[in-house]
Amino acid sequence: MENLTLSMRPYQEKDFERIAQIHDEARKNELALADLSAAFIPLSIAAEKEGLFEYELYVAEYDSDVVGFIAFTRDEIAWLYADVHIPRKGIGKALLRFALENVNDDVTIEVLAGNTPAIALYTSFGFEIAETVSGRMPGNEAFPVTVHVMKKSVSSPNSQSKRDSQE
Repeated sequence: MENLTLSMRPYQEKDFERIAQIHDEARKNELALADLSAAFIPLSIAAEKEGLFEYELYVAEYDSDVVGFIAFTRDEIAWLYADVHIPRKGIGKALLRFALENVNDDVTIEVLAGNTPAIALYTSFGFEIAETVSGRMPGNEAFPVTVHVMKKSVSSPNSQSKRDSQE
């Protein structure tokens, strides 16, 4: 299974329709894994409610087509979505690798309980579940949610050789 050769660039306003399509399809899958399908909100609403544009936002391109996006601050990876129609081609790994090159030493990410594909991805990069918390879903507070807070120290070498061997 060969990975795609991707390029990363900052988000541009012209990308919104495409990242909304990517988000909406992938988010439905993510919520289904957590038994929260009814909590779906399209990116056209969620972007403002959940502060997407308050983060550093980048897109991954393949042959000039946007195939994924990631949003982060120096100590949190907040959004990572890849085109569900191009599975297992390294888009999520490439986005995560890019973000990890641009964050502080300690970084966290919150993952919905039940989202085993995301947990596996982050674990393969050295993240560990630090705690599990329950509360209300950001942007859609009508729904209770349980998330795993995963943490990683970028400076720790604990997963570099594992990542290299998986690619």
